[in-house]
Amino acid sequence: MKIVAVEPFILHLPLTQSSISDSTHSITHWGVVGTRIRTDNGLEGYGFTGTHAHLASDRLITSCIATSYAPLLIGEDANDRSRLWTKLARYPALQWVGRAGITHLALAAVDVALWDLAAKQAGLPLWKFLGGQGVKTLEAYNTDIGWLSFSKEDLISGAQKAVETDGFTRIKVKVGHDDPNVDIDRLAAVRKAIGPGVRMAIDGNGKWDLPTCMRFCAQAEPLDIFWFEEPLWYDDVAGHAALARSTSIPVALGEQLYTLDAFKTFLAAGALTYVQPDVTRLAGITEYIQVADLAHAYRLPVVPHAGEMSQVHVHLSYWHPASTILEYIPWIKDHFQEPIRVEGGVYALPQQPGAGTTPLPASFERHGKSI
Repeated sequence: MKIVAVEPFILHLPLTQSSISDSTHSITHWGVVGTRIRTDNGLEGYGFTGTHAHLASDRLITSCIATSYAPLLIGEDANDRSRLWTKLARYPALQWVGRAGITHLALAAVDVALWDLAAKQAGLPLWKFLGGQGVKTLEAYNTDIGWLSFSKEDLISGAQKAVETDGFTRIKVKVGHDDPNVDIDRLAAVRKAIGPGVRMAIDGNGKWDLPTCMRFCAQAEPLDIFWFEEPLWYDDVAGHAALARSTSIPVALGEQLYTLDAFKTFLAAGALTYVQPDVTRLAGITEYIQVADLAHAYRLPVVPHAGEMSQVHVHLSYWHPASTILEYIPWIKDHFQEPIRVEGGVYALPQQPGAGTTPLPASFERHGKSI
């Protein structure tokens, strides 16, 4: 299965709401930025990373794929995934300018496309190609009802609908106001509305410092918070470890960690409990598996951050024994040949061959951007 073409693409897909905000970002579209890899047997593999749909930065990713990675891939055997991953990840010229960021996002897209190709060649969904279903049930937690930009009233009504109408038993609410007491008030209102039986996680997106997080957690503990995600600046190992020691609320993070070594450092320091790797930030599925296995060796749960809105992670989570929960944000699902589906708060098991990453032709026509 020889690689004959590597074709980057950019899609800017509108959100289900007109706009959303967390403590650090506001967006109106989600960027699906990646590549199609064609082979001499007629198969096409798709892989992509997730962005905030900023065209200039998205073009940095596609430029890296087109000018740096494509020449290293043309003519290669697409089945040699491990060798190709190492070839690209350790290519001296690219290693010199970055082992994270743009080059990593570009490599993530390429690696996912190669795995998509392999599963399609085998005629199997990725979870089956990887070795079969490792967990019986994959629960979804709804993030899309909990944005910081929502009023308290809309936050409460959205949480109630997710639980009472849509069957979710898990939700996540964003925090990070300048005055943390505002967040305590919002969380208390949501907890009262949904009752004690629903698991509620929170996400700070790295906004607060350690003293603020400690004071906040002391007030939030009676609300039965399932985890506190990204409470501090993303690279602050010592701060996360200190917070984890100071509160009964488990710490979760991983969406801003780009390498196996970064996860290793946080895990060795006892700085997190819920491990959140993301194929779009790590160098694709190959490095994701390494991180998931590392977390499993610590006997910690793997709960992926869904930068690709769970199209790939639903496969990985159903396969890997450390995963029983997965984030649900339904922004882009209607743009793929096999969209993710959640019924009664549980993910449906994908059935089509591949990694679930093949966009619809109409989405390219309507939402494609020039690279």
